[in-house]
Amino acid sequence: MTGATVALVLLAHLFGDYVAQSHWMATEKTKRWLPAVLHGITYTACYLLVIRSLPALAVIGVSHVVIDRYRLARHVVWAKNHIAPRAAWRPWVDCSATGYPSDVPAWLAVWLLIVCDNALHLAINVAAVMWL
Repeated sequence: MTGATVALVLLAHLFGDYVAQSHWMATEKTKRWLPAVLHGITYTACYLLVIRSLPALAVIGVSHVVIDRYRLARHVVWAKNHIAPRAAWRPWVDCSATGYPSDVPAWLAVWLLIVCDNALHLAINVAAVMWL
């Protein structure tokens, strides 16, 4: 994958996830399928200028919808926080909002969750572009 392709994948992700996503999609996609799917369609459409592989576009779109609909990044955050002594583990009930314990400042937990979410999307998207 060339440097230009990497840059275009990153730009497509940023445009699709932040510019093309309406406030309604952003606030409702974790509650209902319709906004999640519409967001997935607009998100994936941003990749049409970057790639032509239908399997890659399908992986990008479907994975994006599922990750966002179920807010899967919070599960990744919670799981990775178990790379610690057992005494430091926190129960899911205390971490279910962001994956971080409730004593982490809300602003920090949300931003770290956003970073994890973006990392998941970009890892999947780059893999799809490279191998499909």
